Amino acid sequence: MRRATLPLALGLSLVALFAARGADASIHEYGGGGFAPRANSFFFHGGSEGLYASDSSSNSSASFIRFDTVVFRRTLESASRHEEMQQKTGLVEAIIVEIQDRDKIGGSYLHSDAICCTPELDKEKSCRVGELIIRPNPENPDWPKRIQTFFDGKNEETTMVTQIVSINKTGMYYLYFMFCDPQLKGLKITGRTVWRNPQGYLPGKMAPMMTFYGFMSLAYLALGLLWFIQFVRCWKDILQLHYHITAVIALGMCEMAFWYFEYANFNSTGTRPMGITLWAVTFTAVKKTVSRLLLLVVSMGYGVVLPTLGGITSRVAALGFIYFVASEALELVENLGNINDFSGKTRLFLVLPVAVLDATFIIWIFSSLSRTLEKLQLRRSMAKLELYRKFTNSLAVSVLISIAWIGYELYFNATDPLSELWQRAWIIPSFWNVLSCALLAIICILWSPSRNPTEFAYSEDAGEGADEEGLSLVGSALYSWQNAM
Repeated sequence: MRRATLPLALGLSLVALFAARGADASIHEYGGGGFAPRANSFFFHGGSEGLYASDSSSNSSASFIRFDTVVFRRTLESASRHEEMQQKTGLVEAIIVEIQDRDKIGGSYLHSDAICCTPELDKEKSCRVGELIIRPNPENPDWPKRIQTFFDGKNEETTMVTQIVSINKTGMYYLYFMFCDPQLKGLKITGRTVWRNPQGYLPGKMAPMMTFYGFMSLAYLALGLLWFIQFVRCWKDILQLHYHITAVIALGMCEMAFWYFEYANFNSTGTRPMGITLWAVTFTAVKKTVSRLLLLVVSMGYGVVLPTLGGITSRVAALGFIYFVASEALELVENLGNINDFSGKTRLFLVLPVAVLDATFIIWIFSSLSRTLEKLQLRRSMAKLELYRKFTNSLAVSVLISIAWIGYELYFNATDPLSELWQRAWIIPSFWNVLSCALLAIICILWSPSRNPTEFAYSEDAGEGADEEGLSLVGSALYSWQNAM
């Protein structure tokens, strides 16, 4: 395991750094991307975000999409087919569509599979050849929004006019750059667009998370204060395990605080603050790792059945280090990449190691917990046995809740492929933070510092070395618990 640790760590870190090179979110950067064919058109996905309607009572609370220095560059071969004095020798269109109006793009209402206007449809005066087919919304004739940019003469480049498109209706908006002329094949796009909500630059799907992290920071602060008071009261009788619990609480407080300030800065500037984001991601990875290690050593009976972990210590530390590296890589890609341009293949590559390691933790935790319960029952340590039974019941309940929630996640994602329910999407990741905090609170209650800790502390008459791991009592259903912390 030690020999495999360093190559795995380096590999996952490199993947994360390459995959996360686009660090902006509400500011969508276009670094020379190409257009993909679809039907009789070519398109480039310029971004998609949930946007709230502008606040009409305040000019500073406007919701908009702004085009900044968007440049289209065609190939030399394409440009040379035209004369120097010709005008409008190529057309590129920017299309902004609210997801509920997606059926208004293309010729479906004209009983045609075409996206671009054909000569036959032009004869029927339904559209113009060379342009996209767009059926205006009767309630809002200006939407879907079409912005045209033309090439002139033999110019290889054309720049889109800098402009702002106001958003007056709450919805999930998609931006596509499209062209119909096959001679423009090979076209590249550079520049950026800026998306803003009335209350700031946070995308609508992420905006509630800032408030959530604020409340979670207060929750961890309250838990920390209660634990600190009890910790100080029983200072002389503190066990080694209590210091580990204190570390997890402190990490949770720092994690939530960093995420709150990261979102607040992102909301005010439109770009993710690299320094704060890296700290937040690192604290998340460290807390997830330490939390799992805490559950593992508690399940092994550390400080209660075993005085130390003995020869298992190096294996526990190695598993923790590998998990930290894998989790850090995944968090970097998820939080430093563009919101909507995230590579599914890259994420799958990074999710798999985390999933396997989570499964390893789960099996080890429950098999260790089973042996600990068996030892306590054989020794007739009734107080400790009751403590671990409560702990086991708590984990079992968390597993059942996790399974139910994962079922809801699958249903949610299956029924919302186009993010039409974006205003409720923040609940999905928030649940796992709440469950993690709840499990930590349960551990704090069960292992609360006491002035008479001998009832739950390790005693010499019961000392035994750490057994080798074996018994696997968990089925595949327990794998769903991997996201709980």
